Amino acid sequence: MKTYKGSCHCNAVQFEIDSDFPELTTCDCSICVKKNALMVKVHENFMRIISGEENLSTYQFHTNTAEHYFCKTCGIYPFHRKRVTPDYYGVNVFCLEGFNSEGIPVRATVGTAMK
Repeated sequence: MKTYKGSCHCNAVQFEIDSDFPELTTCDCSICVKKNALMVKVHENFMRIISGEENLSTYQFHTNTAEHYFCKTCGIYPFHRKRVTPDYYGVNVFCLEGFNSEGIPVRATVGTAMK
């Protein structure tokens, strides 16, 4: 596994993940479509908020189980705590420094079917 540093646009929120990127995911639920995120699933043991936790705002909807985090300053979505597997984060790979998604399979998840 490799460690990647990530941040929101204004760098107020900084974090690290450890991942070997077996796959990336997209989701067709109402929020993921609008934020157009490409995500990697990371267990909470492999995700660390380095700074700016107090600058995160949380948004919840539908079942109010998943926690979608946004920077209060720049509005960027860096990650969310997953609904079905709450001990995992979905991390927005576009927030990772030096990350290249080339060659990593992308799986489309069907969030609209979740009840």
